Amino acid sequence: MSARAIFSPIKVGKNSLQHRVVLAPLTRFRATTEAVPTDLLVEYYKQRATEGGLLITEATFIDRLAGAYPQAPGIYTQEQIEGWKKVTSAVHEKKGTIFLQLWHIGRAGSKFLNPNQEQIVSASAIAITAPSLSGTKHEIPRALEIEEIKDIVNQYARAAKNAIEAGFDGVEIHGANGYLIDQFINTSSNKRTDIYGGSIENRTRFAREVIDAVVEAIGAEKTAIRFSPGGAFQDMKDDTVVETWTYLTSEIQKNHPQLAYLHFVEARGDTIGESVNTVDTLAPYRQIWKGPFITASGFSNATQEAIDLAEKTGDLIAFGRAFIANPDLPERLRNGWELNKYNRNTFYTHDAVGYTDYPFYDTKN
Repeated sequence: MSARAIFSPIKVGKNSLQHRVVLAPLTRFRATTEAVPTDLLVEYYKQRATEGGLLITEATFIDRLAGAYPQAPGIYTQEQIEGWKKVTSAVHEKKGTIFLQLWHIGRAGSKFLNPNQEQIVSASAIAITAPSLSGTKHEIPRALEIEEIKDIVNQYARAAKNAIEAGFDGVEIHGANGYLIDQFINTSSNKRTDIYGGSIENRTRFAREVIDAVVEAIGAEKTAIRFSPGGAFQDMKDDTVVETWTYLTSEIQKNHPQLAYLHFVEARGDTIGESVNTVDTLAPYRQIWKGPFITASGFSNATQEAIDLAEKTGDLIAFGRAFIANPDLPERLRNGWELNKYNRNTFYTHDAVGYTDYPFYDTKN
């Protein structure tokens, strides 16, 4: 198995990886109520670090008003930076590479979680129709003014600088799954008539400006972004999926060819159920982008398909649920060892159970 492409080296930014098994960004709610990483996070990421392996952290808030899911981490205070330093140090001790995912959730948030009950914001004043995580009705967001959009672009740049101060090897901008950047890209959530709405060029402007700002702040080789073209999570729908993300990918290739990687989530990936990865819808974007390409979604229950896709394309493969339950996932895949089963009931709790207590493979058996 070691001869397969998924276990071959690849350069990501300035980082020399020894394999292409990636920890996907996974929200787990184990930070403090002040959004500070704890020793639990240190142990969790340390367990999953391997020499020459890439870890992408859970989505991390760029600002106090970027969202406030209880016990999700942030990167906007010094205390948070200091907490993340312990995580990056632990990963680097094992010669691993770690990127921080930057997050603004836009209309997916709630004013009741904001410090002064500030109204949530989005591209347009359109609410998510599905119930929230707590089962309540989503609030109608306020459409951002142009100057506010510029301020949020600057927040991404500041957060990226904070991530580098915290010792991260780079950052991944979260432009997927129905959060703020994705809300601008998709026609279902963006009905603006100014320079941020209407045409594909306008709807992708915010995403491109965030990339520009982060690249200027920390360098292209430390910058990456995640997309989910055609994804339906949180009411996302776009009228011209392939055209929209083809344009976006082409612009990134033209303007930032040295970006560390692009990370794409397959549209039929199911964030709730047990979907299996059997279809490749990402070929149009893979053909355009010449740098490292990460594919995600549905591989935890289809590990052989993941290995075969890496063989066919050279992609890095991001695993979520399988990496939650198997801190030694790269070695299990390399050796064909049986995987631990994950416990979905502990994905979003707040303690060590179902977080840092999954066993490593016992080679003595």
